[in-house]
Amino acid sequence: MKAYFITGTDTEVGKTLCSRALLLAAAKQNVSTLGYKPIAAGCQVTSYGLRNEDALLLQQASSIKLAYEYINPFALYQPIAPHIAAKLEGKPVHIDDLSKAFKKVKLQAKVIIVEGAGGWRLAVNDHQFLSQWVQQEKLPVILVVAMKLGCLNHAILTYESILADGLNVVGWMANQMHTVKMPYYQQNIDFLKAHIKAPMIAEIPYMRSSNMADLEGHVNFDFLSEAIEA
Repeated sequence: MKAYFITGTDTEVGKTLCSRALLLAAAKQNVSTLGYKPIAAGCQVTSYGLRNEDALLLQQASSIKLAYEYINPFALYQPIAPHIAAKLEGKPVHIDDLSKAFKKVKLQAKVIIVEGAGGWRLAVNDHQFLSQWVQQEKLPVILVVAMKLGCLNHAILTYESILADGLNVVGWMANQMHTVKMPYYQQNIDFLKAHIKAPMIAEIPYMRSSNMADLEGHVNFDFLSEAIEA
């Protein structure tokens, strides 16, 4: 089993889009895949219970089909900071709870893509961060960088924070946020390549929807093959 934690330079930077790309690319390597969203705030009320759009997209892109409750064990209704939503909804979350839930799925697939929420220092309660759970599970990290003004600062700060936590950044993904590339796009890419000591494993063009065709075609298959075989 290979599990990778997907974090981003902020919230709404394309973590789900990039996670789907990795899942679909791994499936083309003929390995079993599972997308996992441990905690999600901003869920819709359905006849089946609370459902999060991002988690549903991960479930759809997975080759292993599990019930939603396994994909997103901590679902919160309000689209606010998860630790506040959890408190208001009477659903306290502790990182040990996250590990218990993850244990139920961690051996279900060859490749598991674990999508975080928000940025690296997402609070799960008043005293703990989701990053502490990633430390506890010793998961390698893939960083999603939203290519927009300010991305260099956000990316380097996040990268340095992950390293300071003793974790390994195994790759990063550039995600174009707008129909027109940011000014001096290539210079920004080159700067990130020089300062992030991990390969750029994908360059995702602007897409109107996470369901766009050939999403996996933008992933570096060489990196993925080496990671799966390691």
